[in-house]
Amino acid sequence: MLYLDNSATTPTHQDVVDAMLPYWTDVFGNPSSKYYAQAVDAKVAVDRSRQAVAELVNSKADEVIFTSGATESNNFLLKGIAMSHSNRGKRIISSTVEHPSVLETLRYLETQGFDVVYLSVDSYGRIDLKDLKEALLEKPTVLVTLLWGNNELGSLNPIKEASKLANQYGAFFHTDATQVIGKVRVNLEELPYVQLLSVSAHKFYGPKGIGAAIVRKDDMGLSLKITPLLHGGAQENGYRSGTHAVPLIVGMGKAAEIAHSRLDENLQQLTKLEARLSQLLIQQFGDVIHFNNDEQNKIPGILSVQFKGLNNEILCKELAPVMAVSTGSACSSSKPSHVLQEIGCSMEQLRSTIRFSLSPYQSEKELDVFLEL
Repeated sequence: MLYLDNSATTPTHQDVVDAMLPYWTDVFGNPSSKYYAQAVDAKVAVDRSRQAVAELVNSKADEVIFTSGATESNNFLLKGIAMSHSNRGKRIISSTVEHPSVLETLRYLETQGFDVVYLSVDSYGRIDLKDLKEALLEKPTVLVTLLWGNNELGSLNPIKEASKLANQYGAFFHTDATQVIGKVRVNLEELPYVQLLSVSAHKFYGPKGIGAAIVRKDDMGLSLKITPLLHGGAQENGYRSGTHAVPLIVGMGKAAEIAHSRLDENLQQLTKLEARLSQLLIQQFGDVIHFNNDEQNKIPGILSVQFKGLNNEILCKELAPVMAVSTGSACSSSKPSHVLQEIGCSMEQLRSTIRFSLSPYQSEKELDVFLEL
């Protein structure tokens, strides 16, 4: 079966599995302990993985805070910044097409007295910088949070320009970068105003249950004040308490090493595969299909396609013996896509939409299965 749901999750790379194995059995110590080999070796492994994640996004190692995944990172960063810095204002600016873990967190913060502005998006899911500037001008803002790459459409937001605007008006800037890691070049040294960033390992061939929050140091090298989501033993610079999940951290570190070393190769292969899949879909289905995504300024390897007159859930089930595809975000699979609604799709159009998300480890030959449909 051809797996085409890589935006939902990716298979764990075999090298990642191999790297993790010793830390389930032999190197089982708590890295917060100090005096014996299992603990010292575990700490060395955690530090090495932290460095690998930092190199993947070009940040500093002590800016990498390990979490259970991007959902936790989003909750921690949004709640923590809002609660710690409400003196800057109680307004938060986001967009209507964010991941549910951001939208639901923002709805919670609204119950705590915060005013959240949800920017509308264009027909491909991107915000307008003019709308962001107008919202920043209206009232003091504590935080701007915008999705870097859309998980359903692949559309990339203007993160560099948006973060600069946020800084000009005294707001912190956060981005959920879950979908872009390993598929788009991320260089935080070139993005000085992106202060907060969320990632999950299982989106780039690492294990599930591990991710990171990147918390940038300020110009003086000082850590940001952020109220922790989890209190306790003060691990992770006091930001995230709890015994380190060493095997998972090692796995994320190895996945980061692989993604970093293969980035150019991955980008080239995903671009090639997307072009081939688009060609096959047009060849096989012609006017029956319509692409919801555009072709430029997007994550390579994600296609959102309407199959006119066909129910997407039924189509997914019929395709299941030969390929794995989805109707959209795995985190809101029980609801109609809010992303497609926000870009102007009718209920009929969103209920006929399939998302294909490719892997750089796949070949063009594998896509020939579409010739048999």
